[in-house]
Amino acid sequence: MSAPTAGQGGRFSLHPAQALVAAFATAVALGAGLLMLPLSSTGPGGTSLLTALFTSTSAVCVTGLVVVDTSTHWSAFGEGVILVLIQLGGLGIMTFASLLGLLVWRRLGLRSRLTAAAETKAVGLGDVRSVVRGVVITSLVFEAITAALLAARFALGYDEPWDRAAYLGLFHAVSAFNNAGFALWSDSLTPFVTDPYICLPVAFAVIAGGLGFPVWLELHKHVRQPRRWSMHTQMTLAATAGLLVAGAVFVTANEWSNPGTLGALDPPGRLLAGFFHGVMPRTAGFNSVDYGAMRDGTLLATEILMFIGGGSAGTAGGIKVTTFVLLFLVIWAEVRGDRDVEAFERRIGDRTIRQALTIALLGVAAVVASTLVLLEVSEQTTEAVLFEAVSAFATVGLSTGITADLPASGQLVLTALMFLGRLGPITLVSALALRERPTLHRLPEGRPIIG
Repeated sequence: MSAPTAGQGGRFSLHPAQALVAAFATAVALGAGLLMLPLSSTGPGGTSLLTALFTSTSAVCVTGLVVVDTSTHWSAFGEGVILVLIQLGGLGIMTFASLLGLLVWRRLGLRSRLTAAAETKAVGLGDVRSVVRGVVITSLVFEAITAALLAARFALGYDEPWDRAAYLGLFHAVSAFNNAGFALWSDSLTPFVTDPYICLPVAFAVIAGGLGFPVWLELHKHVRQPRRWSMHTQMTLAATAGLLVAGAVFVTANEWSNPGTLGALDPPGRLLAGFFHGVMPRTAGFNSVDYGAMRDGTLLATEILMFIGGGSAGTAGGIKVTTFVLLFLVIWAEVRGDRDVEAFERRIGDRTIRQALTIALLGVAAVVASTLVLLEVSEQTTEAVLFEAVSAFATVGLSTGITADLPASGQLVLTALMFLGRLGPITLVSALALRERPTLHRLPEGRPIIG
């Protein structure tokens, strides 16, 4: 990542990746300041700096991990601040990621731009104004539909006053589409575990936000012409569908007879809860059963799904499904002895493969390092700490219930991990892409012994 450079008139300009980090850090700081105000909480003692900072980071980075009960600790004003931070964080991620893709595309040479236009139409998103307008309209449409469905259910099915139902619908619609996972009940959505009119709109909003704006833009243009979809869109849709099915089937099968989770429900309720918990690692932090009661195999599968995450330039976290698919294709090509890595009748460039490897390995390093630190500063089990670290890095928000029990140093580690997991992949890829420069020579090839 390049340092700020002096521009005309002695002014300094930031690298786009640095501007992204600075903008989100500012939002986190302002959010923490507002949450520390006495009118943001219900208790007389106000909110400590650590709690406010953790909550603000979790909201801006659309994670959903909490150290205090959202429904009881925060006042209406505090909930409003969290809602605004979630919306700004989600819109900011999609807008910045899309604009960085546009900037990278425009920085390419003529031949590379022609190739990019043919292979990754989603990168050429048009001018800045159309990108921002598209992101805002896409977000508001999905949030409005979800809010209306939820509000009607809360009012007609649970006898909530219409003003309260509208507020509940809006809050959870914004939280769901932005993959944030904040809920206004102490036990998240467990009161509605068997209610499809609550769980399904939330789940589909999570999926929609996780696909990413470039995918929705391309589907809007060519919804009936799959042959014109770019590699990015085809890869994202195929991987998302496969992981959703695999996750839902595994969770349902593994927890079917667990009395602490799905086993206590009737068969239709088990199927609904299994699907819901196959979607949530995509990466939203809602839960309708207790994750602390889930079997070890289910928790491990959930950690894998959380680490993979959702689509690029969307509200989901993780290393992204395209990164995961690229790594699988690299392995497949090597096993087959193929010279090139190919997908959807296209060859994938070496630089893209190196970027995917970099993102994945740095993600593993961040999770492992954070897990080791958390084990040293707390008395929690390895399984619980690892789940928490993956959830924070992938900005999921799911937890086995240990977040509030971690010491201050552990909560600071999770705060840093949420910020890194939300912005790290975007800033790293954009910095690597924008630094690409031609070389006039290549060194002789060397071959170290592998394996």
